Amino acid sequence: MSVARVRIGVDVGGTFTDFVLVDDHRKLIFLGKQLTTPRDPSEAIIAGIERIVREAAVEIGTLDGVVHGTTLVTNTVIERKGAKVGLVTTGGFRDVLEMGHEIRYDLYDLFLEKPKPLVPRHLRREVDERIDATGAVLRPLDKAGFRSAIDWLLEQKVEAIAVSFLHSYRNDVHEREALAILQAEYPGVPVTLGSAVAPEIREYERSNTATANAYVQPLMQRYLARLAEQLSGLGHRGTLSIMLSAGGLATIETASRFPVQLIESGPAAGAIAAALYAKLTGTDHLISFDMGGTTAKMCLIEDGAPEHSSEFEAGRVKRFRKGSGLPLKVPVIDLIEIGAGGGSTAWIDGMGLLKVGPESAGSEPGPVCYRRGGEDPAVTDADLLLGYLSPDFFLGGDMSLDLGAVRQAVDAKIARPLGMTVEQGAAGIHAIVNENMAAATRMYIAEKGRDPRRYTMIAFGGAGPVHAYGLAKLLKLRRLICPLGAGVMSALGFLVAAPAVDMVRSYVTRLDVADWSEVNGFFEDMRAAAVERLVEAGARVEELTFTRHAEMRHVGQGFEISVPLPDGALHGAALDEVRAQFFRKYEELFGRRIDGVGIEALTWRLHATAPQSDVTLSFAGQKGDTGGRIKGERQVYFPETGYAPCPVYNRYALRSGDAFRGPAVVEERESTTVIGPGSTVAVDEFLNLIIDINQPAGTMADPGADPGASHADAR
Repeated sequence: MSVARVRIGVDVGGTFTDFVLVDDHRKLIFLGKQLTTPRDPSEAIIAGIERIVREAAVEIGTLDGVVHGTTLVTNTVIERKGAKVGLVTTGGFRDVLEMGHEIRYDLYDLFLEKPKPLVPRHLRREVDERIDATGAVLRPLDKAGFRSAIDWLLEQKVEAIAVSFLHSYRNDVHEREALAILQAEYPGVPVTLGSAVAPEIREYERSNTATANAYVQPLMQRYLARLAEQLSGLGHRGTLSIMLSAGGLATIETASRFPVQLIESGPAAGAIAAALYAKLTGTDHLISFDMGGTTAKMCLIEDGAPEHSSEFEAGRVKRFRKGSGLPLKVPVIDLIEIGAGGGSTAWIDGMGLLKVGPESAGSEPGPVCYRRGGEDPAVTDADLLLGYLSPDFFLGGDMSLDLGAVRQAVDAKIARPLGMTVEQGAAGIHAIVNENMAAATRMYIAEKGRDPRRYTMIAFGGAGPVHAYGLAKLLKLRRLICPLGAGVMSALGFLVAAPAVDMVRSYVTRLDVADWSEVNGFFEDMRAAAVERLVEAGARVEELTFTRHAEMRHVGQGFEISVPLPDGALHGAALDEVRAQFFRKYEELFGRRIDGVGIEALTWRLHATAPQSDVTLSFAGQKGDTGGRIKGERQVYFPETGYAPCPVYNRYALRSGDAFRGPAVVEERESTTVIGPGSTVAVDEFLNLIIDINQPAGTMADPGADPGASHADAR
């Protein structure tokens, strides 16, 4: 039984910072939005918290906790604004960060550009030590040489140290000896050990992860300490938790030690919230579509849970080209990010073609309509011209939009150069950003061997419900879900996420000759460490759940797949079940089975989690609205009709059981939902808009299938 609490979720995005306050005592949810302050994100955070507690009539001293997610880590890596880092590594392995992989991400690019290492060569020092692949010590650590390397790096004014020795994933004794020297003789210097942040095979990825953690650690330590101090100054006495990239929650102490694990913390919260709605609506196969001011994020939710990955690429040279970034061994929710948001700017390339993004106007200066100095028309500007947004009800009227300035900018920058009308230019911007998102989503789903037409989409983020109908049409989807409070739903994800940790060990072995006592020992150690971390975060041991996976492949293959493992001690008797799981996963991904070839495991993973928090979806804005359902009518553009009169609905006046048909626009404070002609809309018991889209005949793989067969009846 959960304890009644009052908590705030804070999601810092590129354009807006979102807030959700959940008051379990009154069973009410309050929502808020502030323009992000890029120079110091904490300014918007503090201002937004002060406002939302005032609107909720809550004393800040009574808050039980604040849960925060941030893009600060990934932005620091992308913009190369992190600390000056020194790397100490095994003799002969100084250049592993530049050698990378033998595989080129573009075989035919003669001028291929690789991502620059976070640590330049002159700040990488070698020391004499050697451990082999079995963990045996061949040569002890040269401690005098290590001290000399540290002395030289500190003379170069490095701000953090990363230590990554060869095969430390099998035996970390030398890295622990190095840490002891640093703590005793060089106190106060931030240190990252490769064996601590990524204790798994593959030297390049482990060293990259260690250096990335050191690169952002001083900045994040200062940021989190300052934020905690500012909250304390407001009178906050509760906890401050941080969302991890894998969707779990961590204490501020853990986040300060391993900040690289926050690299996807904001997008992860959206996927967690989408998983909640998948369970509430009984949707087995869901595409989570989160479109904010800077990017759009897509994630697959299968059977009520988002898919996960153990790898992430940061700072790609080619933003959408896999392999062009820095590979990190970090557990993350498996999603894609596209440079398509409300702030994505439109431009004309050298061939005279209209392009949209990936550059974004962000919050400073923002789209032209914000009146903050923006000159290049953005997606939000086009949406305003097309009638999707109201110039007088943006953020509930807190921010008025300048339609005249938008018309002039689109005319000067897009329409006249291309020989079209302003309206055609706006429609082109809207269509192109939708096509960009559709193309990326198709590729993402196809790589997983799935058919997008079998999915329902849930749309959220400030711009998500505006573009979801057009995107769903392109993907041939039949059903769309838009929740109440969609504009800040990622912040809600922080408050329904469970404290969780991921532990990992590498041990390469064929299954038929594995030392199961060693494998079971790994899992016992990982379980003990996970319990310690979660209890520190406030969880109770008896409530924890554990799942295990192994990364496996056929002998001779270069890459592995994640395979679930059975509960209990592993031994020879469980071998048939493990093999069966491997073949099932292999066939799902590659469509074939290879018999007669040995199977080996490389890495063993444990995921531990505490129970999710219960939240009653009762929104304060909806409770207090007694107005009519229809606010009025305005001219809205749809490809099927052109500009035509369209009713505008008041989101807060809609009740469970209400139904209507498109075209329609549904307005709420943080977002607007656009529904095209021929679609039917029903409001379910959770006040979600369940939109059934009228797709042309023959667009489904099985035209006779009931599009809602795997969903609870929302009407």
